Amino acid sequence: MTRVIITAIGSAGDVHPLLGIGAELASRGHEIVFCTHAPFAQAATHRGFTFVPIGTAAQYAQAMENPALWHPRTSFRTLWAVIAPTLRAHFDTLASLTTQDTVLVGTLWAFSARLMQELYHVPFVSVQVSPSTLLSAHAPPTHPRLTIPRRLPLAVKVALMRAIERYALDKVCGPALNALREELGLAPATRIVGKWLHSTDGVLCLFPDWFARPQPDWPAPYRMSGFPLFNDTLERAPDPQLDAFLAAGERPVVFTAGSTLIDQARYGRAVRDTLRESGLRGILLRPDATIEHRAAEDEAISLPMLIERRYVPLQTLLPRCRALVHHGGIGTAALAYAAGIPQVVTPFAHDQFDNARRVVASGCGVRLDGPVEARTLTRALRQVLGNPSIATQCGRIYDRLATSPNGCEAAARVIEGFMQSHLRQQGDVRALSTTLSLSGQSV
Repeated sequence: MTRVIITAIGSAGDVHPLLGIGAELASRGHEIVFCTHAPFAQAATHRGFTFVPIGTAAQYAQAMENPALWHPRTSFRTLWAVIAPTLRAHFDTLASLTTQDTVLVGTLWAFSARLMQELYHVPFVSVQVSPSTLLSAHAPPTHPRLTIPRRLPLAVKVALMRAIERYALDKVCGPALNALREELGLAPATRIVGKWLHSTDGVLCLFPDWFARPQPDWPAPYRMSGFPLFNDTLERAPDPQLDAFLAAGERPVVFTAGSTLIDQARYGRAVRDTLRESGLRGILLRPDATIEHRAAEDEAISLPMLIERRYVPLQTLLPRCRALVHHGGIGTAALAYAAGIPQVVTPFAHDQFDNARRVVASGCGVRLDGPVEARTLTRALRQVLGNPSIATQCGRIYDRLATSPNGCEAAARVIEGFMQSHLRQQGDVRALSTTLSLSGQSV
């Protein structure tokens, strides 16, 4: 049995896929140690994992509620200010948990796992939840401030990408990371996000090639597993009112901004105004929804036009709905693809802009930038619901995903494949070392 230590750093969109993959690895006989933020403890232990917290629940809440984390000009620096203080403690934790039969798996910001690989040669699979952080000059990711035009000559795009890495990314991450590297006896790292952070054992991409076409400058070796369609982290309590709402009339539209920090009151007003203007019914998922299951009644109609919830598993909800308006989280987009419904993407920060562009390119939705307003949202919903080509393309991708291997199973097999490759390499090195020692030479 292999001990797999999974480090998942980020929002629910980063953590949930790794929970699904961890569950699949556990079903294949591996021991799972799950390291993530304290609020996800119940979701991890519910799956039978050993849970190891990174920071406290208060620290995580404070970070997620910081407006600077969600602003394009300050998001990266603010995120790093949260991660940097945990590097040494998490590295020491990983060192104490690692055995001879340990494999590390980590999301993009698992810096400490990458350090363990570099210093102690512990096998490590780095996971790319979304393609935006594969900093390809051939296909530059979409960003609200630093997008490199794709029409430029490749040499120019390479130069611009290196400048972004050096003057924007390394400038933020370099001082704290390299201070720790010096403590550990390692030389300074450069191109931290674009190159160093990716495991030299293997990179696992949690999306299909039709969503993000592989590029020549992606880190090698990499494998693509497809979307890990996992959203049901805990058992859902019975909700007869929601079930009745879904069954009572025309299929509704689902609205969610995910874990993005936004003005929820303003967002809710825009949703209500959109429903009144369009005549559609809706389900609004928002973190501040009242605990009591109450519907917002419109005086002009007998059925409720809107029902609000804090959380409903999208994997079971979306197949009963007609469209999804969301923030651009890749896990959310993947579940909409799997349900065969069109998407209106309203990106706010981070990888959401790049994911939104890819949804549009796939032919399954439209993108709205700027504040969510009833006028533009109504127009966008009419566009996606009334466009036969979008409906056809949603159906094509639905069929494609329905006949594709389970993403969590595929990801688990990829991780096991990287494990076996690493063991073979170790065996080859030991065999070469033995041969050379017998002949009086050294490796």
